[in-house]
Amino acid sequence: MKQAFFFFTLLCMMTTIQAQPPVEMFLYPGAVPNSKPTAIKEGSTFKDNVTRIEKVSVPTLTVYTPKEPNGTAIIICPGGGYSILAFDKEGTRVAEVVNSWGVTAFVLKYRLPSDSMNIDKSMAPLQDAQRAVQLVRSKAAQFRINPNKIGIMGFSAGGHLASTALTHFHIKADASSTDTTSARPDFGVLIYPVISFDSSITHKGSKTNLIGSKPDEKQLKFFSNELQVTPQTPPVFLVHAGDDAGVPVENSLRFYQACIQNKVLAEMHLYPKGGHGFGMYNKTTEDNWMDRLKNWLTTIKM
Repeated sequence: MKQAFFFFTLLCMMTTIQAQPPVEMFLYPGAVPNSKPTAIKEGSTFKDNVTRIEKVSVPTLTVYTPKEPNGTAIIICPGGGYSILAFDKEGTRVAEVVNSWGVTAFVLKYRLPSDSMNIDKSMAPLQDAQRAVQLVRSKAAQFRINPNKIGIMGFSAGGHLASTALTHFHIKADASSTDTTSARPDFGVLIYPVISFDSSITHKGSKTNLIGSKPDEKQLKFFSNELQVTPQTPPVFLVHAGDDAGVPVENSLRFYQACIQNKVLAEMHLYPKGGHGFGMYNKTTEDNWMDRLKNWLTTIKM
């Protein structure tokens, strides 16, 4: 009996030692750049097994550290049309899975563009994405990750943000920042992403929420990320469904074609069905795209 009690106690101690609960930290040490004073408060609702966060004005990173980090990190941008964040379905639950691979995950609660909370609402999400890459890279030793193995992942509108970070890293979104740490992700993962603001294939809600109902041609081109791919764009993994009525598959196709034209390493998985917003699990197929992602990360040595 004493021996059994000893082993039970030891098991509890090991579990306590190994368990590393998520830690949320502020993205900025002081004032949030490009922000206005506001009385609007962040809120959240839980419906259909999804936690939806709205009115985000103070961005954070929630860190998920695996028991045995393998050196790779992924910053995850949940989707929600730049209106809400599907924070668990396209964020925290994904973080838990990649943790099981040894990957350190950072779920980004980025600012949702708002004229009442941002001076320039169109740049607020990109500022947060760039800051997230810089922060993770600057604290690589603390997080036990390789500073050259930091990727960014996004779903739907979060995929637009991730693809913007992948193609606009050479642009300093926060002009007030003195941080010289590289904001270039080392790889990207785009899941049923909004890519283009071309009216024939874009997601109207994401486009309007980010740049308004009457954007000029410069804004349209700047945020149509298939037009911004260069040979310096990091390797990319894409997933989409052909019957996606919310964000047409043409978004991923155009980005993939731009990668091929610029000799950027890219892998794309297209499913005939699945619609939009299936998260990690496309119930129309036995194939698991997360397994494909894990294989790809191994292939590119990430």
